[in-house]
Amino acid sequence: MAPNSDNGPKKSRKPAAPTTVLFIRHGENAWTESHKLAGRTPGVSLNEYGQQQAEALGKRLAEVKLHAIYASPLERTMETAQAIAQHHPHLEVRAYPGLLEVDYGEWTGEALKKLVKNKAWPVIQAYPTGASFPGGETMFEMQARCVREINRLVTCHPEETIAIVGHADLIKAAVAHYLGVHFDLFQRLVISTASITTISFSPMGPRVLAVNDTSHNPPRPQLNKKKADKQKGN
Repeated sequence: MAPNSDNGPKKSRKPAAPTTVLFIRHGENAWTESHKLAGRTPGVSLNEYGQQQAEALGKRLAEVKLHAIYASPLERTMETAQAIAQHHPHLEVRAYPGLLEVDYGEWTGEALKKLVKNKAWPVIQAYPTGASFPGGETMFEMQARCVREINRLVTCHPEETIAIVGHADLIKAAVAHYLGVHFDLFQRLVISTASITTISFSPMGPRVLAVNDTSHNPPRPQLNKKKADKQKGN
């Protein structure tokens, strides 16, 4: 049988480029500075140092070809995202409710030094898959929500690079999931204010490229002596 002329050598198809997601935690604010659980409290804006962090983030990502910027709708995340968007005038920050902070319920607004004495605290640290916040979300619900929304955004941006500005627990939950680390171990991850965590998504699965990159953060301003002495006396 004569060979079919259509069966000649075919050019190999170029593999699809991955979608790259930059997970960015918001900059510092009065609540992180005073170690309180802000949660979904409205009106929590970046403090002076947080603004400096956001400005440094914007400069760090100025040359990155971003295709979209998404942010939790809360003020501190939107402000951080806007500092990035200033260097990408073709993009608008898209407020995305699926990226909202954990609903901490009755714990919202409480000081961490008080919460660590609560009997539920060690459960949240060591067994988050079985933990819930009184009047709020369970930790498992939070991770499922986070991963569902990230997967949706990745699907919407094939072969592109997007920035997602969010919150520490959600970013830690996402990193744990894409690393294949059991959620009960997610508290071993550290996500600092204004940090960048980079994950690429290809048809073969996610690849975690960097976690908690803070190399762009400016030095923290030193307290003046009078203010420092006052704080020592408190």
